[in-house]
Amino acid sequence: MKLGLFLAITLPIAFYAQDRSGVATKNEYPNAYSNGSAKVSSFTNSSRLFKDWSISVGGGAAVFQNADLSSFYDGKVNLGWNGYVSIDKQISHTFGISVLYQMGKLNQKGLLPGAGGVAAGVATAWTKYQQVSILGDINFSNLLRRVDNHSPYRWALHGYGGVGLQGYNTLLLDNDMSRYSTVPKRIPIEIDQKLGFDTFFYQVGTGVKYNASKLIDIEARAMYIITGDDSFDGGGNGKNAVPRYNAITTGNSDNFVTVNLGLSIKLGKHDTHLSWYDPLQDIHNRINVLQNSPDEFIVCEKGDKDNDGVCDDWDRQLDTPAGARVDGAGVALDMDLDGVIDLYDKCVTVAGPVENNGCPMSSPSNK
Repeated sequence: MKLGLFLAITLPIAFYAQDRSGVATKNEYPNAYSNGSAKVSSFTNSSRLFKDWSISVGGGAAVFQNADLSSFYDGKVNLGWNGYVSIDKQISHTFGISVLYQMGKLNQKGLLPGAGGVAAGVATAWTKYQQVSILGDINFSNLLRRVDNHSPYRWALHGYGGVGLQGYNTLLLDNDMSRYSTVPKRIPIEIDQKLGFDTFFYQVGTGVKYNASKLIDIEARAMYIITGDDSFDGGGNGKNAVPRYNAITTGNSDNFVTVNLGLSIKLGKHDTHLSWYDPLQDIHNRINVLQNSPDEFIVCEKGDKDNDGVCDDWDRQLDTPAGARVDGAGVALDMDLDGVIDLYDKCVTVAGPVENNGCPMSSPSNK
C-alpha cells in the first residue's frame, strides 16, 4: 500500500521533470534551469551594470547599557570610544553582507552592595576589546519604497544583524581588595580574554546612509552589542568571583551600545552602486516613456503604392502587377522559376519560355 502510494506520487514528478529537462542541455537556452526563458546568459564581470563592492570606516562613542559596572554612574556618563573597518559586498539592491573588524575601549564604574561597597568605594574599570564579525545589511528604504515615489533617492534606512568572535582585556580598581598594595598584598582584577571560537557575540542595529557622490556614502550608525559574557565589564571571572562585582545585577551578559559616523568608499567603474538602484522606479520610468509615446504606431510610413500588402519601406518590387501573389519582400511569386510570374504563367508548376506564356514548347498551349 505504502509502495503504491509512493510510486503514484513520485512517477508523475519524475516524468514531468524529464520532459522539461529535455528542452535543452545546461549550455543551451531555454532549459530546465532558466524557467523556460531564452533570454538568459552567464553572469560575468563584463555583464555587471552596478558597483557592488565597498570599503567602510567609521568611529564614535561606546557605552555600557546593561552590565554590572555601568558607563552611567552618579548622573555622569563615562564615554568610551570605538572604531570599525569593513569590506562590504552588495548581494542585491536590498541585501548586503560585510566582514567587519571593530575595536574600542569602554569606561565603567560600580559600587558593591552593603559593607563591601563601603570598604571598596566606587570601583573604576575599563575594557579594551577587539571583535571580528559577519554582518548582514537590509536596505529597508529600497525594500519598502513606494512604486509611485519619484523623489530623488539620496537617503536610505538600513538594518544590521550579525555574529562574530571577540577578545578583550579588562582592569578594575577599588579601595579595598582590588588595588595595588604590598601590605596587605592586593592586586586589581584583570582579565585577558583571547579572541577565539569560544567567545561568540551578537549585534543588531540600524543606520541612515546618505549618497554623497558616486564614490562616497556617509552614514550614521547605532549598534547594540550582546557580548554573552558576564566578565566583559571587568567584574571578575564568573558570577561567583570575589569581590562580587558580577553579582551587582542578575544578568549574565554585559551589553553595550556604539554610535558611529562613517564613510563608505564605493569601488568599481560603474556610476551607480547596487544599493542605490531602485528597480521599481526604473520600471515606472520605462512605462512612462511608453505612455508618453505617440498613440498611433505608423506601420507603413512610405505607404504601399502597388497595393501588394508589403510596405514600400521594405518592398523590393514597388511596381508589382495588381492581383499578383508576393513573398515577404513584396516580389511577385514565380513558382517554377521560369521568369514568368505566376499571375501570367499558364503552367505554374512547369518551366517554360516567356514566348509560350511559361509553358514548355511541346505544350498544347502554343497551338
